Amino acid sequence: MTSRRLHAVLLPASARAGRLLEVLAAALDGTGPAVLPVDPRLPPDKVAALLRALAPGTLETAGGTERLAPAHSPALAPGTAVVIATSGSTGEPKGAELSAAALRHSATASLGRLGGRPGERWLSCLPPSHISGLQVFVRSLLAGTEPVTAGRLDAAAAAAAGCQYVSLVPTQVRHLLDEPGGPAALAAFRGILLGGAAVPDGLLAQARAAGARVVTTYGMTETCGGCVYDGLPLDGVSVRAGPDGRIQLAGPVLFSGYRGRPDLSAAAMDGPWFVTSDLGSLDGAGRLTVRGRADGMINTGGEKVATDEVAAVLAGCPGVRDVAVAGRPDPEWGELVTAIVVPADPADPPALAALRAAVRGKLPDFAAPRALVLVPAIPLLRSGKPDLLALRQLAAGSDRAGSGVKQE
Repeated sequence: MTSRRLHAVLLPASARAGRLLEVLAAALDGTGPAVLPVDPRLPPDKVAALLRALAPGTLETAGGTERLAPAHSPALAPGTAVVIATSGSTGEPKGAELSAAALRHSATASLGRLGGRPGERWLSCLPPSHISGLQVFVRSLLAGTEPVTAGRLDAAAAAAAGCQYVSLVPTQVRHLLDEPGGPAALAAFRGILLGGAAVPDGLLAQARAAGARVVTTYGMTETCGGCVYDGLPLDGVSVRAGPDGRIQLAGPVLFSGYRGRPDLSAAAMDGPWFVTSDLGSLDGAGRLTVRGRADGMINTGGEKVATDEVAAVLAGCPGVRDVAVAGRPDPEWGELVTAIVVPADPADPPALAALRAAVRGKLPDFAAPRALVLVPAIPLLRSGKPDLLALRQLAAGSDRAGSGVKQE
C-alpha cells in the first residue's frame, strides 16, 4: 500500500486564496495529497529548516511545483489531510497531523455553535499555515463559499470585505478598537472568534460594549484549533483538569500524532486525552477557566505564579495599553515576576508601585511584579501569539542599565 504524499504549499493567501482552497479541498476529499501550508513570509533559512523537519515530497510556489528529495519521509497517519507546524513559542516546531474527519468535525461544530448558514462568508486575516487561519478555509468550504483575504487588517479592509464572520487574535481586536471606524467594523460581523492568546477582560468588555459579537475560543493545533467556546466545549469534545491541574481534551477533533515523532505523540496523550501545556479548572456547570501555561509558570520564593493571571489584572490598569508577564532569573528568589508593559502614553508610563498594588488587590502578594520593563510593542509570533522566548529574554535582560526598567 502506497503512503499518501505530503505536498508543501508556499503561496500568499492574499493573492492565491483560490488555489489554497483548491488543494485543501482535494486533501479533505482524498483526491489530492495531504497539504503542508508554509508561511511565505518566513525567511528562506526557516523555510528550508521546516521542509527538512517535515519532509514533504513536493513544494508548490508561485513559480510552479518542484519535487523534493527528503532524507527521510515517514508515512503519514491514516486519513491525514493536513500537517501543520506548531507555533514553536517555547521550543522546536512539530508537525501535527490532522485528519480530514477531525478538521470537518471541528469546522461543523464551530459553524453550528455560531449559527452559521450556507453562503455566509469568512474574512481571512490570519495565515493558513497556522490552524486558526486554516480553519477559516475549512469553514468556508463547508459553507460553500470562498474566504475574502486581507493582507493587513484595518477598519477599511474589515468594512469592505462584507463578511459575516472572522477569526482574530487579541492584538488585532485591540488595534481595531483604537482605530477610527474600527469599532463599527467589528460590530458589523455576525460573529468574531477570538483566541490564540489570553484575552484580557478589559479588551473583551470594550469589544462587546462596541457591539462586537465576540466568542472566546480555547484550543491548539492538536485540537484542530479552538474546541472550547466561551468556556464550553464544542459538540463531541470533552474537557477535564488532570491531577496536576493541566487541561486535558478528548474527542473527534484530536490530531493523529506528530509527523515522524511517535515518542512525542505518545508523551502528549493520557489514553484518549490530549494533555495540554495549560492549567485550568471547571466549575459546576462544566465551564472551563484557563489559568495560563504550565510552562509559563513563575516560581518565585517557592510560590507558583501563573503569568496569564497576573497579565489579566495588569491589563486593566490605567496607562497600560498592552502587557505580558515573564520570569527573570534571580539568585535569591529563583525568579522575579516581571511585567512587560506597552504604555498608553510613553511619556507618562504606569508606575511599578501602582501595578503592584493592583495585583495585590486581586492576587496573593507574591504574584505582584517586582520588575517593570517598558517596550513599544509586545513581541509576537507570526501567528499573533506572544513570543514567550522573546518575553523571557526581555525579562532576563531587565537588570541591564538603560533598559527602561524599574525594580522594587
